[in-house]
Amino acid sequence: MSITTVPHLNFRGQARAALEHYHAVFGGQLLVTTYGDVGVPADAPGADRVVFGQVVAENGFRIMAYDVPGEDRPVGTPTTRRENGATLTDEPFFVSVRGDGVEEVGALWKGLAEGATVVEEYGPSAWAPASGMLTDRFGVTWILDVAADRPA
Repeated sequence: MSITTVPHLNFRGQARAALEHYHAVFGGQLLVTTYGDVGVPADAPGADRVVFGQVVAENGFRIMAYDVPGEDRPVGTPTTRRENGATLTDEPFFVSVRGDGVEEVGALWKGLAEGATVVEEYGPSAWAPASGMLTDRFGVTWILDVAADRPA
């Protein structure tokens, strides 16, 4: 048996923009299906929103996203419930991307960093040749690092 785990991100009206951004950063194929594409009348509110979207790259990167039905929220507003005064450690998840080379991962970092809040700059770290953490302009927190040789 084979199992694949894919992060599925929930947005409130920003799924298409987020998927297009991730496609620009990671490459691969972009698929976006709207509620209208699956039968919601074109003039219905939200018919142009994403009901299914994904980016699949040849290097193994894959992410899915859709627009949760309901009220709009500003870009970067989490769709998960959070308490007032929440800190970064209160986030329910991060998306982790690991590559084999400092330059390869650095290029991905540069793309994701556009409009992002950098939590930890990309550079050498105690556990990897390079790593960094940021929250992108869509409110998703990413950890990028370079695989390090480790003893068994």
